[in-house]
Amino acid sequence: MAKRPTEDPRIAAAEPALRPMLRRLREIMAEPGDGQSRLDKIVRQIAGLMVAEVCSIYLRRQDGSLELFATEGLNPSAVHNTFMKRGEGLVGRCAELATPVNEPEAQNHPAFSYRPETGEEIYHSFLAVPILRGGDVLGVLTVQNKTPREYSDDDVEALQTTAMVLAEHFVSGAVAGAGTGAAFSRSFSHVVKAQTVSEGLALGHVVLHEPRVVVTDLKAEDPVAEGQRLEAAVEELKVSLDELLGQETLAGEGEHRDVLEAYRMFANDRGWLRRLKDTVKDGLTAEAAVDLVQNNTRSRMLRQADPFWRERLRDLDDLSDRLLRILTARRSGETGKKDLPHDAIIVARSMGAAELLDYDRARLRGLVVEDGGGQSHVAIVARALGIAAVGQARGVIERVDPGNPIIVDADAGEVYIRPTGEVISAYADKARFQARRQRQYKSLRDEPAVTKDGQRIELHINAGLPVDTAHLTESGADGIGLFRTELQFMVASNFPRLERQTQLYRSVLKEARGKPVIFRTLDIGGDKVLPYMRRVHEENPALGWRGIRMALDRPALFRTQVRALLRAAAGQELRLMVPMVSEATEIVAARALVDREFDLARKRGVAGPSDLVFGIMIEVPSLLFQLDAVMPKADFVSIGSNDLLQYLFAADRSNERVAKRFDTLSPIFLRAVGTVIEAGRRHKVPVGLCGEVGGRPLEAMALIALGLRALSMAPASIGPVKAMVRSLHVGRAEEHLRRFMTDGTGSIRDRLKRFGEIEGLDL
Repeated sequence: MAKRPTEDPRIAAAEPALRPMLRRLREIMAEPGDGQSRLDKIVRQIAGLMVAEVCSIYLRRQDGSLELFATEGLNPSAVHNTFMKRGEGLVGRCAELATPVNEPEAQNHPAFSYRPETGEEIYHSFLAVPILRGGDVLGVLTVQNKTPREYSDDDVEALQTTAMVLAEHFVSGAVAGAGTGAAFSRSFSHVVKAQTVSEGLALGHVVLHEPRVVVTDLKAEDPVAEGQRLEAAVEELKVSLDELLGQETLAGEGEHRDVLEAYRMFANDRGWLRRLKDTVKDGLTAEAAVDLVQNNTRSRMLRQADPFWRERLRDLDDLSDRLLRILTARRSGETGKKDLPHDAIIVARSMGAAELLDYDRARLRGLVVEDGGGQSHVAIVARALGIAAVGQARGVIERVDPGNPIIVDADAGEVYIRPTGEVISAYADKARFQARRQRQYKSLRDEPAVTKDGQRIELHINAGLPVDTAHLTESGADGIGLFRTELQFMVASNFPRLERQTQLYRSVLKEARGKPVIFRTLDIGGDKVLPYMRRVHEENPALGWRGIRMALDRPALFRTQVRALLRAAAGQELRLMVPMVSEATEIVAARALVDREFDLARKRGVAGPSDLVFGIMIEVPSLLFQLDAVMPKADFVSIGSNDLLQYLFAADRSNERVAKRFDTLSPIFLRAVGTVIEAGRRHKVPVGLCGEVGGRPLEAMALIALGLRALSMAPASIGPVKAMVRSLHVGRAEEHLRRFMTDGTGSIRDRLKRFGEIEGLDL
């Protein structure tokens, strides 16, 4: 075979060994016989073609340990009797880091673990590569020699390619006993723990969001033709990305601008393209080349400590999957978004808010996301749609296939994959009970939320997109207590101009049909970064440059939004509030900017609102100590319970380890809320609350007993909270809550539950 003129001669020399190895491996895998005999032949074949005295295969067990499954050169009795603890030895190091280990003198390495039963003390050089599938480590493939030497890059590449072929063999179920690791089994029932994103219960069937193409054809019959297929697919990929970036908005495709820009960067990356082409020239199909390069690059990026590179994993995975779909003639439009089953549960590695809206909501039952947390924007949309959703469901993608039965118990944070009949029966009963409750809530839609002793409670919804306004009528809410204006900015391809913002706010007010709408000004910064704005690195973004802080430092951005809101509310009342206020002077500065725009509009003859109502969010604890200075400067205040809780307890609400260390029904939090309510009464300033706390009946009962008369929540929570309100006697609840807070230490949840049971409340 002629050398490629621009390549190192060693690469050309290595090619003849790789192709016969792939061909021979495929032949062995197709032979009759048990899986163990095939593995024994495979390690002998690899050892011979790589001129190695030892070749061994270790497979990962469910507890993370590694078991020696086959060997050529080591003591045969060590097979299935040698186990490496998680991270133990050079083999364990390879598995944990998901990267090759190449040592000329293995026994001199501090991580070397000596196992006398293997008889490996006479071998010096050592090369191990992870057996990867979908970025997960299934095991480790090793070769060893008596002569001390460092294996060449070509040896490493050849062994990595071989490991990729082995990975497909293992997941096929052809090797008995390989299914001890969760990653291998795609036929048994699994339970995956997750984080609750949107409470609820859903039974249905899996629909993979942008499903990963499983590569089964690995060996190229004609490398030249494969290279041409790859080049044509890459060109088509580039064209499709350019077309997406040329659109006015990206909401229809569900892709955000920054992701697509990163895609285009990857698609034009010379190093990535060179690795793809070289892998095809080494004898793999174009699809196999994309899969191999994706796995290897992904394993390197996972080792990066910088969060930036971990975030780029999504870009890499989506780009590679997009290219695989092009190669297999499966375009992104054929992902099943239109032809969903009637009980679709979307399973995704990650997802944007607009992408979820692409699916037919009449058929959408639930959502499972590997990466997303409770505060992601897709979580906000899921709650608005009222579907059961969980995030942080690690490893779920590798455990499911399209069409698998699945149960999402978002209340408990559990996902049941291919559940047993007993589990399905139990959850079906639970789902029927919940359906009856939903019918009950629907019957209350047009009824007022009035307590037994005549107290009127205003129940509003939280919203963030124009489509959310439909939930006003569906839920029977009194209005929109929080419209998150930043969501529309985050799904746009560039900063929305004045006219576009005005049109959006006007449409929201029109669809509200006279019901009050509170617009929260842009709460960007921190973890909410607009893709078209330069990201500012901060050690602790939750406590950083965000909300009103950014607005006051970048007044042009704030004033443009205020101007759009004033124009949109022409002839009607405009309610707006500013977020992340931490001291009274910020209120004065923000109010001055709003008043300035109001006065300018009048001077220019621009029609404005009939009345301007200015409010603030109380979510930073520092305001609790200056309420008498704050209240006179606002027309109303809204307690942002989500952030107030995490700042009050110094516990990140997205961190599972600390988020559950405090209870929302702790007297500490309730006293903080009570302090704001009392200050509002003194200064005759209305006080409301927006956040998840107000959307749970038990917590809502406590808040109403404290004195709140306006709560804003997810649309799906209106029915349950209204049912509780109509069964509540506020006077008795106030009396008991006051005693519980005086007598109790820690959470008073259990005592409130007992009170609710005695009162017969609908909790």
